[in-house]
Amino acid sequence: MEGETSWISHCIDDMTKDIGESDSFSEFSDEGNKETTAVSVDLILPDDLLERILAYLPIASIFRAGSVSRRWHEIVSSKRFLWNFSHVLSQKPWYFMFTSSDEPVGYAYDPILRKWYNIELPCIQTPNWFIASSCGLVCFMDNDSRSELHICNPITKNCKKLEEPPGLKFSDYSALSISVNRTSHNYTISIVKSKQVPGNFFQWDLSIHIYDSETMMWATSLTEVLTGWRGGDESVICDGVLYFLIYSTGGGTPENRHGLVTYNLSSRSSPLIRSFIPVPGSLTCGRLMNLKEKLVMVGGIGKQDRSDIIKGIGIWVLDGKKWVEVARMPHKFFQGFGELDDVFASSGTDNLIYIQSYGAPALLVFDMNQKLWKWSLKCPVSKKFPLQLFTGFCFEPRLELAP
Repeated sequence: MEGETSWISHCIDDMTKDIGESDSFSEFSDEGNKETTAVSVDLILPDDLLERILAYLPIASIFRAGSVSRRWHEIVSSKRFLWNFSHVLSQKPWYFMFTSSDEPVGYAYDPILRKWYNIELPCIQTPNWFIASSCGLVCFMDNDSRSELHICNPITKNCKKLEEPPGLKFSDYSALSISVNRTSHNYTISIVKSKQVPGNFFQWDLSIHIYDSETMMWATSLTEVLTGWRGGDESVICDGVLYFLIYSTGGGTPENRHGLVTYNLSSRSSPLIRSFIPVPGSLTCGRLMNLKEKLVMVGGIGKQDRSDIIKGIGIWVLDGKKWVEVARMPHKFFQGFGELDDVFASSGTDNLIYIQSYGAPALLVFDMNQKLWKWSLKCPVSKKFPLQLFTGFCFEPRLELAP
């Protein structure tokens, strides 16, 4: 496989190429005075053709284009342009990295232009909130009562607060996921709540709550008691099916610490344990994601004699009820993270998967189409103290989506 082997040396190489590390997302007018080329284009192209051309630009370039001239600004701000933009192939997903453990501040990475942008996230109050994204919309849920939910477009800052979900207000574990219909722009949000049955560590109450943006209502679609398993914080919706990981509460072998459960949002089948799918081998952790309506899992591979110690990272795609391994991180990249804990952050959409260590701002990108591993450009932040944690999420930058 091609790609850089060291994140540090990669950053040095990029610095020698005089590539800027970050831009302020609200300040894309650097080239606003260079109108020589724009004037000649203005004389030749009619509005409809210019709209279609501009719609194929990366998001950041569209913002710059709006600073070229009044005509271009009116074009990229028009409803017709948003309609054209919505019919363009998906933009490559960005990755937002939190750079503080207390404040929801950070940078967003654009893999097309290979730049970091300093953007502000609306609604969210702390980085430890639950986060899920789909097709340009991001859902935030607070980590205390787990009853405050917001959905927003992080590019346009359009934000909406949702009604409080039903069920337990304080659950031991919660998993949040969202799925946006690319045609209608309606969306579905699911919350899987799990709480230990009082006095019984092996039994856990589990409930699934669904929000429909069309009806603007919540519904509790399932309540069940699991024995020997509990819910967690990992879930995703793919092609109308809710997938979430469950975790052994003891009594099983170390190789079966994790399992996958499926729940069809249309037929709403139960009991859940009938849909149980074992995970491939002994995993230290699993991260679920929707890549073009296929379920993908990025997992930490545990050592054979010590399943809680990570020795590598693999990527699997679910085919029916079988996992197919599509890639394993080369050891040189695995070493590039330095000291990697048994758990890590990973999210993806379209054809890109991002993997990040909680202990450092190193970000590795895997292209599912090209089977290519590559370090991102260095995030313009450094670790200030030993216990500083870094995390993040990926989202698709879109202009036309609104909650």
